[in-house]
Amino acid sequence: MSHAPHITQILRVFARIGFLSFGGPAAQIGLMHQELVERTGWLKEKEFLGALSFCMLLPGPEAMQLATFCGWKLRGTLGGLIAGALFVLPGAVLIFGLAISYALYGAMPLVAAAFVGVKAAVVAIVLQALLNLSRKVLTKKINVAVALLSFVSLYAGLMPFPAVIFLAAAIGFLWPSDDPIQVPASPAQSGASAMQESLKAILVWGSLWAIPVFLLFLQGGFLKEVALFFSQLAIVSFGGAYALLAYMVQTVVQDYGWLTTDQMMDALGLAETTPGPLILVTQFVATLSGHGQGGVALALAAGAVALWCTFIPCFLWIFAGAPHVARILSEPRLSHALALISAAVLGVIANLSLWFTINLLFAQLKPSIAGPLPILSSFDVTAGALSALALLVLLILRLPLLVTLSLCTAASTFLALL
Repeated sequence: MSHAPHITQILRVFARIGFLSFGGPAAQIGLMHQELVERTGWLKEKEFLGALSFCMLLPGPEAMQLATFCGWKLRGTLGGLIAGALFVLPGAVLIFGLAISYALYGAMPLVAAAFVGVKAAVVAIVLQALLNLSRKVLTKKINVAVALLSFVSLYAGLMPFPAVIFLAAAIGFLWPSDDPIQVPASPAQSGASAMQESLKAILVWGSLWAIPVFLLFLQGGFLKEVALFFSQLAIVSFGGAYALLAYMVQTVVQDYGWLTTDQMMDALGLAETTPGPLILVTQFVATLSGHGQGGVALALAAGAVALWCTFIPCFLWIFAGAPHVARILSEPRLSHALALISAAVLGVIANLSLWFTINLLFAQLKPSIAGPLPILSSFDVTAGALSALALLVLLILRLPLLVTLSLCTAASTFLALL
């Protein structure tokens, strides 16, 4: 670190990052690099890359955790808390407004028609994420094998999402890599002080996470299910929102029956329009589910519980692990476990992409041993045309994500008016 900024400078810079952090983790990480390394010089390139490598090892949104880690490195726990909170809060406020508006007005015919365009854009967005990740991940035969196993296991219903992630991590940890990932890291703290700081973080942030969940568990009912489900997601959420959404669709739609697949696609599309981590889609899903269970008050309560159970664990991972970054990043087994988790996540996103596409393009599906298959006669021509438009705009013309969403929504609304 070149120099430690004043806390008011931390507030100002991370507020700017929080309000401008559109476009997903790649754009958000780029924005942080521009602000913290290039413009202010608060962090050196090596420090920033070491922080990013560490955050990629963790479950949860890597961009939010990177902001938290950078804040911690600059001004300790207070700096990390300010940086992480400011990265999340602007988008969280907007998500509450969007989710309540969607719950109240989403069933109107013209609004529902506009969301066909949103769903088409989501198909292109997820496919873009799949293509971008595949170029980085499919570098070895074992990575390809793990990605295919992950895809087949999830689509055919052979294994749940958490089992796929943990199996990939176990293979990576136990199977030695002949080409371990080399990552830069800053000097480690002394063992005693690092362990003391970690234990304090586990006690404080573990209690902040566990106590509300325990109280809701004793209370029972819908909020208990929300707290337990989103706490579980926080532990297994490797790969970001795209990977997580496939598991959320399965659980929220099929197991709990809170939402429909169409509503889950709308949730992701609207979450794409807000600043902050895309994993705020968990807040949208919980808020919308709460409205269906008991109106606006329960919607706001459910959204708040999902926010708490999604992001308090992020602070726990960062504050407990940050003092040990140098040692963690130098462990080749962990690096290989990360590589195979990334390969499994590619399969998870491929499963999500196929699921979304066939649910959008076909009105009817039939079950099979290989997973749901479309009934070809139920093809939706309008949805197909809008999906083609989204693919053209995002993948071929390479226009920005928000432009793609806007064009698809406008085209869908225009077709409905006709």
